[in-house]
Amino acid sequence: MARVAAVLALFWALLWAAAATPAAAQYLVTEPCMGPCPQGTGTLANQVIVRPAYTLSNNPVTKFADWIAYAVDARNFGPSRPRDWRADPDLPASATLEPDDYRDAAATLKTDRGHQAPLASFAGMESWATTNYLSNITPQARALNQGPWVRLETAVRSLASRSGAAVHVVTGPLYERPMPPLPRADEPHTIPSGYFKIVVLGRGRSVTAFIMDQTLERNADFCATRVAMYEVEARTRLIFFPGSEAIGDPAEAVAALGC
Repeated sequence: MARVAAVLALFWALLWAAAATPAAAQYLVTEPCMGPCPQGTGTLANQVIVRPAYTLSNNPVTKFADWIAYAVDARNFGPSRPRDWRADPDLPASATLEPDDYRDAAATLKTDRGHQAPLASFAGMESWATTNYLSNITPQARALNQGPWVRLETAVRSLASRSGAAVHVVTGPLYERPMPPLPRADEPHTIPSGYFKIVVLGRGRSVTAFIMDQTLERNADFCATRVAMYEVEARTRLIFFPGSEAIGDPAEAVAALGC
């Protein structure tokens, strides 16, 4: 009986440990991730949120998502929608920012509230408003956000419209040098120094990646920011598409995006 009790105690201990493990530490598979989601030892404390429009991994230290995965499908496009900023209701207040934290940032830092999963790609979905949650937002330099970044997002939507198939994307921030904090934020946070975006065609048939610095000028060519996907992995310390045996040559995606 003592041995049975010991085995049962071990079973319940392991079960409790599994239940208490942060979602990001588990092997997560979602459609926006196109299968297994990005993995990295630095994200073990993150909270992963799965929504119809996207899957994200929120970093409670930086207060921003380490990555956001989503699928761009022309069936989800729709009319222009308002930008009604809100704190993410599914995150603890200590792990994300609130609208007041962005006060005076535009005037002081010349930043926009930059979507990671773009609102325009989901304006036709019932859950479009979730793209305005601040877990999906970062302080992005105005020139970058309104220049090469939005042009790449537009190119991805155009590609999805032409092809009639979903284009999968994984995007997120880089933290490679100190950046000025939001002037009115009342909690510690870390502003990204740049961003990555990985564009996937045909569920891995062709994959290309981009890295854009916060200092990029408004008229910069997004095609000139293309890098190898493995450079993004090295700089983010993340593994994208873990378990995938074949990631296709980028040539098709590069050409389809107009590069």
